[in-house]
Amino acid sequence: MRLLFVYNANSGKLNGFFDAGHKLISPSTYKCKLCALTHNTFFEKENWKRFRTVYGVPMTFYHKDEFEVKYPNNNLIYPVILKQKEQRLSVVLNADDLKEVLSVDDLIAKLKNLLKEE
Repeated sequence: MRLLFVYNANSGKLNGFFDAGHKLISPSTYKCKLCALTHNTFFEKENWKRFRTVYGVPMTFYHKDEFEVKYPNNNLIYPVILKQKEQRLSVVLNADDLKEVLSVDDLIAKLKNLLKEE
């Protein structure tokens, strides 16, 4: 099993620059809740980094344009967290679920609970 995290942002330095500016100027209207949970304006949050490196579940991170190249025809609303078992993808937390997550610690707790059921 592997977790796939798909951010509601496109890849590239210019896109990253615009996203950082958006988070600085108007964080409440930033379009990627997953990014807002796992990253500060410029860097990954330490408790998230610790979780993803220590927890022991393989994780892959994509910008939406990268994900759509690798997994076309999925019609997902981003951001989204998916579980991949063999070649099947299933949604763990969708965009609406992520809107309800209040903090990175809340996200970590939800993921641990969901993975515990595996």
